[in-house]
Amino acid sequence: MIVTIEEIQNEIIDEFSMFEDWEERYQYMIDLGKDLPLIDDQYKTDSNIIKGCQSKVWVHAEMDNDKIVFTADSDAIITKGIIAILIRSFSNQHPKDIINAETDFIDQIGLKEHLSPTRANGLVSMVKQLKMYAIAYQTQLS
Repeated sequence: MIVTIEEIQNEIIDEFSMFEDWEERYQYMIDLGKDLPLIDDQYKTDSNIIKGCQSKVWVHAEMDNDKIVFTADSDAIITKGIIAILIRSFSNQHPKDIINAETDFIDQIGLKEHLSPTRANGLVSMVKQLKMYAIAYQTQLS
């Protein structure tokens, strides 16, 4: 069964709505980061670092059966949780679906408003980088 990006994002919204305060939501994000499948050390290179993040965030993408599979890591626990949420949304999806995906769910869970300005900028950079990978792979498929 194919799960769409929108369905995954709705699951994330539902999960975050179960928590009453941001302390609990931050803890949940940290837990998601701990469960993130780790990027292979060979991909922890300067070329895989997302520019615009205060922390180091490495992202690797590769195609598997016309779908992009992302792996990532970060040296900061909150940032690792943020990239885990984005990878959960976009990994194992077709490039065109990632390119066209909305990211309103980030606002719906209240994430952007509860981040420092530098982390919020980093979040935007992460989304942009994941979509850039999708554009690059979509171009190869065309």
